[in-house]
Amino acid sequence: MKDVILGIDIGGTNTKFGFLDRDGISLVQGELSTNEGETVHDFLRVLYQEVMTKFKKIEDEANLIGVGVGAPNGNYYTGTIENAPNLKWHGSVPLVDLLKQYFKMPVFLTNDANAAAIGEMVYGGAKNMNNFVVITLGTGLGSGIVVNGQLVYGHDGNAGEIGHTLVNVNGRGRMCGCGRKGCLETYVSATGIKRTVYKLLADSTDYSELRSVSFNDLTAEMITQAAKRGDKIAIDAFEYTGKVLGMKLADTVAHLSPEAIFLFGGLVRAEEFLFDPVRYHMEKNLLHIFKGKVKILPSGLGLNNTAVMGAAALAWNEMERGATA
Repeated sequence: MKDVILGIDIGGTNTKFGFLDRDGISLVQGELSTNEGETVHDFLRVLYQEVMTKFKKIEDEANLIGVGVGAPNGNYYTGTIENAPNLKWHGSVPLVDLLKQYFKMPVFLTNDANAAAIGEMVYGGAKNMNNFVVITLGTGLGSGIVVNGQLVYGHDGNAGEIGHTLVNVNGRGRMCGCGRKGCLETYVSATGIKRTVYKLLADSTDYSELRSVSFNDLTAEMITQAAKRGDKIAIDAFEYTGKVLGMKLADTVAHLSPEAIFLFGGLVRAEEFLFDPVRYHMEKNLLHIFKGKVKILPSGLGLNNTAVMGAAALAWNEMERGATA
């Protein structure tokens, strides 16, 4: 019987989970809506039921020894989710304590993007890197920063909020769920590119297959597929998204001088429509001492369970160094 970790990725829209062994192999996985129920207690009750239903499929071969969780605004130090703008649970949510009521074992929590960075370091493209950044492009924009081989948490556990650095400083930027205007994630995320598409549609008369799609029905995947079919509005939306992200990543390079910046999330499926403008505009805006030194790469973990692998890697790392959270 092999030991496994339950990795949980709580996203703004969906929550994914899986049981992974030390090599990052998933024995079984599942998914549910993060909006299940009215409260976090309702959500965790449903989550536990789903998890245990899946675990029954492997209980004869697996020994569950711990839980790792990646979540928006998840604080590694306190075990709480703190005022996550993309979740409907407001205030400070003591997630680790709540999960321990269900799982009588060590539970570890960090920011979802930090979890992705740990996964990239343990299982992915950053195995031999000591300085890199992971950017998660989902409902919002998260970031995990590794410096000298160590994840950067900051003095209070909240370091790495590149998605809430400002793009627009004149007060007329897009409204963000955090309550401020002009945050990067309002331009560069699945939600951000939807807003860009509608701005482009309003400002032009160009044909686009996206004109007949309501804002609520529009998805980043639709925009990606439209771009691949040659839709000008979709292509322009990715060009604008890549320009904004590339410019801000040039700032990130000035702060951190990473070897590479990894992108993952649904928008990565757009491939060159996203990566080409990001690379171009980052390089264009880099300080000359950094030019030609920083790689922009897709996650080395694939697109389906990157964050789940990262959450599991967090727990594996913590337990192997003797932590008992």
